[in-house]
Amino acid sequence: MSKTKKIKTETTPSPLEIREDSMTQKNKKENRHQRAGVRLYHNTRCSKSRDVCSILEKKKVKTEIVEYLKTPPTQKEIKELLKMLGMKAEEIVRKGEPVFKQKFASKKLTEAQWIKILSQNPILIERPIIVKGSKAIIGRPPESVLEFLK
Repeated sequence: MSKTKKIKTETTPSPLEIREDSMTQKNKKENRHQRAGVRLYHNTRCSKSRDVCSILEKKKVKTEIVEYLKTPPTQKEIKELLKMLGMKAEEIVRKGEPVFKQKFASKKLTEAQWIKILSQNPILIERPIIVKGSKAIIGRPPESVLEFLK
């Protein structure tokens, strides 16, 4: 019986193989961002918010739904949303809500105070908010989402 020795050999990938592998990784990252779709700050009781959900579903847009009444955005998240919307906090306050009328209607508040109030009272946040990349809109009327998705 003859004994054969298995020799383990390792090959170093060529620069071309390394470049192709890094390109594949880059493409995977880019595809992941493209597949991410949109984030929808959604209130299931709001007809406009449900309409936007339907539009996104019909267009087969991958959607991350945030039920913001169950998981309210933090002050930091509200600041980020406002920046993406290009709006001030008071501009996204639902002034018809009973809590607004009872507690805040007659008050002059700062931006920081409004942000804190919105994080503590998410029912006051105008809805639905749709985020795509670094931009966001309030989906009213719901059809405005179609233009935003282009």
